Amino acid sequence: MEKNIFMLDNDQLKTIAHSFREKVEEGLNADNMEIQCIPTFITPKAKGINGKALVLDLGGTNYRVAIVDFGKGTPTIHPNNGWKKDMSVMKSPGFTREELFRELSDMIVGIKREEEMPIGYCFSYPTKSVLGGDAKLLRWTKGVDIQEMIGQFIGKPLLDYLNKKNKIKFTGIKVLNDTIASLFAGLTDRSYDAYIGLIVGTGTNMATFIPAEKIKKLKPAYNVQGLIPVNLESGNFHPPFLTTVDDTVDTIFGNLGKQRFEKAVSGMYLGDILKATFPLDEFEEKFDAQKLTAIMNYPDIHKEVYVQVAHWIYNRSAQLVAASLAGLILLLKSYNENTRKICLVAEGSLFWSENRKDKNYNILVMEKLQELLDEFGLKDIEVHINNMNNANLIGTGFAALA
Repeated sequence: MEKNIFMLDNDQLKTIAHSFREKVEEGLNADNMEIQCIPTFITPKAKGINGKALVLDLGGTNYRVAIVDFGKGTPTIHPNNGWKKDMSVMKSPGFTREELFRELSDMIVGIKREEEMPIGYCFSYPTKSVLGGDAKLLRWTKGVDIQEMIGQFIGKPLLDYLNKKNKIKFTGIKVLNDTIASLFAGLTDRSYDAYIGLIVGTGTNMATFIPAEKIKKLKPAYNVQGLIPVNLESGNFHPPFLTTVDDTVDTIFGNLGKQRFEKAVSGMYLGDILKATFPLDEFEEKFDAQKLTAIMNYPDIHKEVYVQVAHWIYNRSAQLVAASLAGLILLLKSYNENTRKICLVAEGSLFWSENRKDKNYNILVMEKLQELLDEFGLKDIEVHINNMNNANLIGTGFAALA
């Protein structure tokens, strides 16, 4: 293939950054916009976080439970990485809320606790946060469909269920999205002017703190002030300069016109972009980012043209992520001109993937981000990337103790 149809120059990337910024502002001003900007009504303490929290992490159909202890300055997790359980049973037809609670509870009952503590619940399905830190389920994704829970509170019913099962009670529950959990994890270092949580794995999303007065859609009755954590739901951004191949992938996966950024960027779709580029060739049915990076990393056993196009798709994904970050940073800088140091907590298998024959994904993102910031006249901005073990668990512990 002679022409790189996935190539984006810096002028195009800057246009994407401006578009992203505008769409975030629209989402802060009104509900149900392209980038939703969902406020989370949990405010982490500025300092003096102390105590222990039980943390539940239901990510897709993988479930982890851990106790996070903030008593020694830096958070410690028991056990390391948490107790894990496969929750594929959630996808069973007719699976009920009662069965879900029983599955979640079974892991918790066996944990030795000597004191009451709050619960932080990292719940990776679309929810609407409410005052007090609970959330209502908007819809299920990832093959799960427990109809009786849609539109209902996530936290309080589970808390009540667990308190019936456990002699030593739990004092409260906070529910948050995994991207917000990553954002909160950055707060283990308070020396930054701004914080961003980023996930680029199977899917993609971002979160950051926004001044309450800039979130025009907040009702006066909420009476909230200061910095509000906002889950952008940025995977639904529709960037300019997508290709006809991207249109094909959008059609193949259904949900037409939705999650266009995610479909161009994240691990679930990159292999399908390659397949759609060669519609007459035969590929394995399951062909995700792992397969794409395998083509790049072992070029001798693949067609040269596949290797070339795999690099183009991988690089464009990183560039699109860099452009979206640049757009968000432009917005944060407009809110606080003294912003200099930004903490980026990045999670996800694609973001930390390796390219043996060229630069790794995270390096591609950060180098392009710096280029774009320089061209925007923001050379004074330092973005520090943080690859934190168990960011989800730590951030969710922060939320529980807020």
